[in-house]
Amino acid sequence: MGKKFEAAKQKVDRAKRYSLEEGCEVVTAATFAKFDETIEVAARLGVNPRHADQMIRSSCALPHGTGKSVRIVVFAKGDRAAEARDAGADEVGADDLVAKIQEGWLEFDAAIATPDMMGLVGRLGRVLGPRNLMPNPKVGTVTMDVAKAVRELKAGRIDFRTEKTGIVHAPIGKVSFGPDKIRENLVALLETLQRLKPSTAKGKYFKSVTLASTMGPGVRLDTNEVAARVEA
Repeated sequence: MGKKFEAAKQKVDRAKRYSLEEGCEVVTAATFAKFDETIEVAARLGVNPRHADQMIRSSCALPHGTGKSVRIVVFAKGDRAAEARDAGADEVGADDLVAKIQEGWLEFDAAIATPDMMGLVGRLGRVLGPRNLMPNPKVGTVTMDVAKAVRELKAGRIDFRTEKTGIVHAPIGKVSFGPDKIRENLVALLETLQRLKPSTAKGKYFKSVTLASTMGPGVRLDTNEVAARVEA
């Protein structure tokens, strides 16, 4: 490990479980890269994703966005296509857009489709699926209100899902946001996860919550305080 990373590690007490306020202050202070690092959260939940009723997949609108410019494509025709363009979509189309992607073009971060276009978009399953770019009604990317979906994604809505081990990874902003905005984004995500808690999930729901910057060390939060905050 480099000297800068070792110096950053000294700012984090690995034996301590930080409060939300303390954790956000420490994770932004324990950074050293020359670029504006992304702050991410890894929340291990008390769910078993192998059971369909405990698989969590949804989206969350962060109050301060992610700090990242999102490139969006929309599969739509007619009035819906015009609405998507007006809302700021980077690329809008139907058969032509499908053909472009089939030829290897993948310069976008999110895809939205109207329900009537999903038969066409289904041809791209092998391309978009592994990259987590396939439009999905569970996260609001298959919708007739494409304009709203585009605006929300541009404003900083994030999609998330539980991995095989029950962990949710998600970006919650940039170091330049400062501790307060990072905390508000974090609380918004944690409250969303709490609302999505499956009725069949037993025992402790938030098993661990860790914050980390792109290059920095992990900062563990007090899960009892996290649970008390979001349940309130």
